[in-house]
Amino acid sequence: MTTTQHHSALEAAELRVREAGRWLNLEDGLIDTIVAPRRIIEVSIPFRRDDGSRDLLHGWRVHHNTTRGPAKGGIRYHHEVNRDEVVALAIGMSLKTAIANLPLGGAKGGVCFDPKQYSAAEIERITRRYVSEISSFLGPDRDVPAPDVGTNAQVMAWIMDQYSTGVGHATPGVVTGKPIELGGSLGRESATGRGVVEAAALMLAKQGKDLAGQRIAIQGYGQVGMWAARLAAARGALIVGISDVSGTVHHAGGLDLAKIDAAIRDGARGVCAAGVGDVVARGLEGSPAVFALDCDIVMPCALGDAVHEKQANEMKARLVIEGANGPLTPTADLILADKGVTVIPDVYANAGGVTCSYLEQCQNFAHLSWDEDQVNARVIDLMRSAFERFHSFATESRLPYRLAATVLGVKTIADSHRMRGLHP
Repeated sequence: MTTTQHHSALEAAELRVREAGRWLNLEDGLIDTIVAPRRIIEVSIPFRRDDGSRDLLHGWRVHHNTTRGPAKGGIRYHHEVNRDEVVALAIGMSLKTAIANLPLGGAKGGVCFDPKQYSAAEIERITRRYVSEISSFLGPDRDVPAPDVGTNAQVMAWIMDQYSTGVGHATPGVVTGKPIELGGSLGRESATGRGVVEAAALMLAKQGKDLAGQRIAIQGYGQVGMWAARLAAARGALIVGISDVSGTVHHAGGLDLAKIDAAIRDGARGVCAAGVGDVVARGLEGSPAVFALDCDIVMPCALGDAVHEKQANEMKARLVIEGANGPLTPTADLILADKGVTVIPDVYANAGGVTCSYLEQCQNFAHLSWDEDQVNARVIDLMRSAFERFHSFATESRLPYRLAATVLGVKTIADSHRMRGLHP
C-alpha cells in the first residue's frame, strides 16, 4: 500500500534508521543514540569577491557517527545545501561505511552557494576560509573529507594545504580525492561509477542475467553518471538514455558516448547539445523524462529526491541502481516495490567512492602508491564482498533490499556501540 506523504531528506533518513531499529528490537535509547549526530558545526564564511567587495556564505560540517573510526564524507558546494540535508547525507555515510565494513564513521559537509557563479580565485578563498573555521573537526584520525557535488580534486588540494599550513607540516591524509601529485589515488575518479556498474552486474547475476545487452538509462552525466555509462558500455550494455541539466536524449540502439564526450569537450552545454540521439525533453525540468524511457535498468546519478510519485509510476525499468545519494523518495520506493521493481539502495550501490577513498587513506598512512589496476581490483573485491554480505542478509531475513541494507548498517553500528560501552 503506497502513501503520498512527503518527507524531507532528513525525515526520510531518520525514518529508515528508526524502522531498522524497530526490526532489530534495539534496546531503549540505543536507536536515539544512532540517529543523533555526534557533533555539528555551522560556520559563517566571510570572503572577498574579485571586485574587492565583502561577501558572506554559510557552511556546515557534521560528524554523524564515529564509533567505528574517523568520520568520512564529502564536502558539497551547491546553492540548495542546508543543515538538514548535510545531516541526512552524514547519516547515509555512516550506513555506507558500515555496510561496506570499512573502519570509518560517517560525516558530510557543505557550503551554500553555486560555484558556477564564482571565479576559481573566489572558490579558493571560500574553501580556505571554510577550512579555517572547521579545522578543529578535521584530521587523518578524526575527519577526512572528500569531493562531492560541486567540489573536485583541486578543492581537496586547497583543503589539504590550508589544514597543513595550520599544523605546520604536509598532511596528505586529511582529505581523499586529491590530485595524484599530492598523494591522491589512481582510480578515484571512476570509483563511484565503477561501483554502480558492479552493483548492477552482481544483482543481475543473482537473477541469472548478464550485464551485456541490458538497456540502461542514466540521470546525470557528471563524474558518477559519465563513468557508469562508459564502464557499463564497455561490458556490453546499451546506454539508451542520458539526462542532465540540458534535458534528456534517447536512442534505442544505444547512444554514441564517444561523440557525446567529444561534443562536451568542444563546448556543448549538456547532452542535448551534443547532436547525438533524439532529444526527448529539454531543460532541467526535462531531466526526469529519462525515467520513463523503455529500458531494463535505471541509474539515478544526479541529486537526491529525483524520483517522485510521478516518475515511479512512469518507470518501465525492472532494476534501479542508486548512483546518487537518496534519489528515491519514500513514496517512490513504495510505488516501485508495489510494481515489483528491484532497487539497490545508495548506501551500497554508490559505495565505490568511499571504498576507493579508504584505499587512498591506506596508501597515505603507509606512504605507498598503488597502480590503477591494483586500486580498481581492490575496489571491486570490496564491493563484491559487501554485496555478498548484504544480499545474503536480505535473502535470509526476507527483507526488501532498502530495509535490509539499513538494518545491516544499523546492526553493525549498534554492535560497535555495545562493544565499546557507554561512558560514563
